[in-house]
Amino acid sequence: MGKIIVGKKSDLLPGSMQKVAVDGRDILVANIDGNYYACDDTCTHAGASLADGVLEGGTITCGWHGAKFNCMTGKLEKFPAKIRDLKSYQIVVESDSVFVEV
Repeated sequence: MGKIIVGKKSDLLPGSMQKVAVDGRDILVANIDGNYYACDDTCTHAGASLADGVLEGGTITCGWHGAKFNCMTGKLEKFPAKIRDLKSYQIVVESDSVFVEV
């Protein structure tokens, strides 16, 4: 498993999220109250980028059809149909740099 830098802490303020490309995958990195989390950026329902959705607390709501995922665990929280959870990734913070482990 390797660490790949995704940005600086100052680039990802509390309550914000951003999409990054890591080894050919789109990963969503979110800052929730100063803690960083990462999961797949692609909604498992219809393929929308979750970075285009809304982050409220630890929940990401997909902008296309409203699927709700826990961005800390990748688990589906709410949707009318059963869809797959998201893969989650470890985050490592060193000094001002944020890394994702893949």
